[in-house]
Formats: sequence, C-alpha cells, structure tokens
Amino acid sequence: MRNVVLPSSELPPLTRSVVACLASILEVDTAAVPVPPAEHPEPWTVWRNWLGQQGLGLVPVLEPARFAWPGPWLALLRSDAQGGQVGAVAFGSPPGLALSPLAGAATFADVEAGYLIAPADVALWAPVPTATSRTSGRVLALALAEEAEGPMVVVDEVVARAGRGLEGDRYFDGRGTFSNEHARGHDLTLIESEALDELTLPSGRLAAEEARRNVVTRGIDLNALVGKRFLIGDVECVGQRLCEPCAHLERLTEPGTLRGLVHRGGLRADVLTDGTLRVGDEVRRQS
Repeated sequence: MRNVVLPSSELPPLTRSVVACLASILEVDTAAVPVPPAEHPEPWTVWRNWLGQQGLGLVPVLEPARFAWPGPWLALLRSDAQGGQVGAVAFGSPPGLALSPLAGAATFADVEAGYLIAPADVALWAPVPTATSRTSGRVLALALAEEAEGPMVVVDEVVARAGRGLEGDRYFDGRGTFSNEHARGHDLTLIESEALDELTLPSGRLAAEEARRNVVTRGIDLNALVGKRFLIGDVECVGQRLCEPCAHLERLTEPGTLRGLVHRGGLRADVLTDGTLRVGDEVRRQS
C-alpha cells in the first residue's frame, strides 16, 4: 500500500484524510486527487465526479461493522479530536484498519460508515496481466499448526494429500479458522520471504512461522501464480487467490502486519497430487 503525503493542514480533517485515503487505495500521488476548497459545501460531489471520469464510483457500505472485503475500502471514523469524521483505509476479511492518516489510535470499532471504490461496469474491467521473470524459487521453511490459532511449528518436511492439504495442519481436517468444505484455496498457504524481510514492525521482523503461512519461499513471484499450476518439488498445486492479510492475522501477530502485507500476504493454493514437501524443494511455475 502506497505511503502518501497529507494535503495542507489548513484544510478540514475530513478533506485531508479522504484525499490521502483515495490516493493510497488507487495507488496514485496525493496531488492527483482533487482537493475541494475548505468552504466547499459538497466535497463528496467533487470526488464522485473525479472517480466517474475514470469509470469508478463510490458504493455505500450498508453495515460497515460486518463488511468483510479482501481489499481496501474507504472507512469513515468518528474522531472527536479532529472535529467530526475522518477517513481511513479498511482492509481484509475479517477487516481491520490499514491506514489512519489522522486517527492513529483508532480501531475498526470506530468505523461509522464506508464506501467501496468500484468500477461502474465490471464487464469493462480486467486485471492487469502479471508479467514476471521470477518463475522459480526454493522452499525456505515449512510450518504447521494443529489447531485454529494454535502455534505454528517449523518442520523439515510434510506429507501433502490431493484435495486435503498438509498432514498435521489444522486445515487438513477442516479445523482452520476459515475452513469450509465448499471453498477452495485452503489446502496450503505460501508467502515470499522477501515480503517478510521488508516488513517493518515495532518488534522487528516476523519469523517464518509467525507469518502463519505453510510454505515460505524465496525467488518466485507468488502473486503471478493465481490461476496457475505450479510444482513444489514433485507435488503439483494450483494457485487459487491471493492470501491477503486481515484483522485475524494482525490480532495473532502485532499492529502493522495488516498494512505491511497488503498485496504481499502470499498465495492460497490447493494440492492436486500426493507427495512430500521438503525444505529446499524447488518451487516452479508450470508453462
């Protein structure tokens, strides 16, 4: 998630914070977002018009406290210190606050309203193709937890079963926090060691097992494996979706984990063939 510069302190807190949040969500410079004058009676109209020029719009969130979305959305917080509402960026399922430019001590419990920034016509929207030269890497660590929210234990190897996952892990027997017999992408999770190396937290960096992913890799672009088949050693897997961070992960680690791992939280994948995963195994995308 892009770090942004707040507009002038002479502007109302709502305007300053919403401009910063829109810039962060859309991954643009703050200067690219229109700043309504301090006396403007309808600042939201200014932002809606600007988003409309890009084929986007603001969709009101009916129940913000229960809204779980695996991506960023604009939250409005009650902030008496700032004199009314201020903007923040909520993220994840379950959700937490990834950015609070003017309400540093706020929590998700302070959210009063919210907007999802969405394309006006999804039929005209398509994700940007991921081009990468990092199509292979290695397994640096393997970790399992027997129960939901239980401690992750580092192992040297683990047996993988098609359609089940990793023996000894909570998701193998459907005991994980997000286990669902009708869902996909719960067999195993992966994360890049590069993302953990660059994650800055008050206590330092997360150890491999603290990231609560099963497989820690180095060298391969995991985001590019969504919808793709790949091998870990001789075990075939398929990437289902990004394993975005959420409030649950941050609660089990520490503040800053959610924001620091946005779009770098790894990959959710399913196992297609039986075999054994080992530390040092090659991880490679299949053509």
